[in-house]
Amino acid sequence: MRAGDGQTTARRWIAAVGWLLLAGRAAAGPLEVAPPPPADALTVEIHAEDADRFARLFAATGGKPTAAQLQKGYLDGASYGVAVFTPGRIGDAARLAKAVARDPAAYDRAIRECLPAAKAAVTDLRAIYLALHGLLPERKLPQIYLVFGAGNSGGTAGPGAQVLGLEVLCAQDRTVDGFRAILRRFFAHETVHTLQRDPATRAPEPLLTGALEEGAADFVAAIVTGQVPDPERAAWAAPREAGLWSEFRKDMAKTRGIDLGAEPEPKAAVAAYLRWLGNYGNAPPGWPYELGYWIGMRIWQSYYDAAPDKRAAIRAMLDFEDAEAVLERSGYPPATVRSDASISPPQ
Repeated sequence: MRAGDGQTTARRWIAAVGWLLLAGRAAAGPLEVAPPPPADALTVEIHAEDADRFARLFAATGGKPTAAQLQKGYLDGASYGVAVFTPGRIGDAARLAKAVARDPAAYDRAIRECLPAAKAAVTDLRAIYLALHGLLPERKLPQIYLVFGAGNSGGTAGPGAQVLGLEVLCAQDRTVDGFRAILRRFFAHETVHTLQRDPATRAPEPLLTGALEEGAADFVAAIVTGQVPDPERAAWAAPREAGLWSEFRKDMAKTRGIDLGAEPEPKAAVAAYLRWLGNYGNAPPGWPYELGYWIGMRIWQSYYDAAPDKRAAIRAMLDFEDAEAVLERSGYPPATVRSDASISPPQ
């Protein structure tokens, strides 16, 4: 997921309905801790110091740490990762203590199963970072931090860093292999978001802009991992592409020129946006979640196929400012899709 001001205000609200802010931007003012240096793709490590300190405290307190114990044994003297994760997520020691008391089993499993698996994923991280560095050698790669939060966020990004909320990510899949797959997606897709330049925050086309941001991250992630992001979603969407594009265009019209974070809330525009983005666990009936990612990736595929300079096309995915111009240059939809608009998705 990507987050940026006007559009992102809606996404932060959307996260309460969706997947608990899996990697939205940190919603905070300037941090008091200096950001870390860029990661070296060949030697990058996964910073687990904070997670290890939490695990030791959890064990020492029988899984029932108090707010005072969490403050002294975890939050005080913590790393940049916890500093990024505290505003809007951990909040404070009291909030964290309540979250742990509410679901100690989730923290216990994350410590026993997912923390060791996350540490072992450094080989996956290096492989993905080496591929990203080869593709985009001028871009600075973020450091990765493992932390435990208040059960409300799977991850976020701050200057020079990505931070993973282990107790939330661990709950997304009951198997270690599934958890490792989640991490690989995070390392690829979410890292691309840290490399992207924020488009205009109140874009004339907020839905199209959001789909292109997410589609670009999926497109680049597919290149560096060799895997199709969410193959089940792609398999469902491909035979319905014409109908989906017809629906997407209608919702583009409903969101065009509207600030999704405005007060009072533009409910019709937000509802149109939510059909495609920010709807993990709450997609329209019969639809896979986050179909806007797939639409955006299809537009970028057309753009990339038509581009004589493929590296310039990749850079455009990171630096684009005008979503409508991208759509026009892409030539999307292809003639086969335009001629088959009778296929309509379930409502």
